Amino acid sequence: MVRKRFISLKILLMLFVVGLIVLTIKYLPNIIKVTSSLDKFRDYVNSMEELGSVFFIIFQILQTAILPIPGEVIQVAGGYIYGVPLGLLYTVVGTILGSMIAFYFTRIIGSSFVEKLVKKKKAKWVTDMMDSKKFTITLSILFLIPGLPKDFFIYMAGLSPIKPIKFFTILLLTRLPWLLISVIVGANMRRGNYNSVIILALIASVLFLLGMINKNKIINKFSQYKAI
Repeated sequence: MVRKRFISLKILLMLFVVGLIVLTIKYLPNIIKVTSSLDKFRDYVNSMEELGSVFFIIFQILQTAILPIPGEVIQVAGGYIYGVPLGLLYTVVGTILGSMIAFYFTRIIGSSFVEKLVKKKKAKWVTDMMDSKKFTITLSILFLIPGLPKDFFIYMAGLSPIKPIKFFTILLLTRLPWLLISVIVGANMRRGNYNSVIILALIASVLFLLGMINKNKIINKFSQYKAI
């Protein structure tokens, strides 16, 4: 009975994800056009009236789980459209839901499908990292460092034995500071406080560049395999 429920859940999740991918591919040109500027995205969300916040969360879910666009675009838009409190709330909700889709897709569908999506050498250092006793600490550090592929780590975490509640707690605590900064930037742009925007953007850019430059060194500290 339990096995039948698991199989049914697996099929439903597979159909849901496939449907998401098909719809995303179909409407990708429109999605990219809408998210090409903050004003266009704001106008689109506002045009949905009462459902605007729902569509915003859907965009954040898609960006986290599927969309090949920088997450900062949507996150900054959260503050630009809604201000800090609501913008942060909607961004966090979308990020968590998108992460849940990615995490459980990997865990329920199995490792073989996801491992085919990444190069074999990449999978080696990730597997090595997941087998480490310090995996929780390592994952927390990697999520904190800007410039590293956060969405990739979400999929890979689904392959690990980490408990979901622990993973999503780590995800929330480590992503929250960066989500907050992005939302604050958007809110200040909305108010025309460009001095604050420039300062925050410079700090974020420097940290991002440092993360990009040193990401392989950081990864290699936690794995005997070389990251590429």
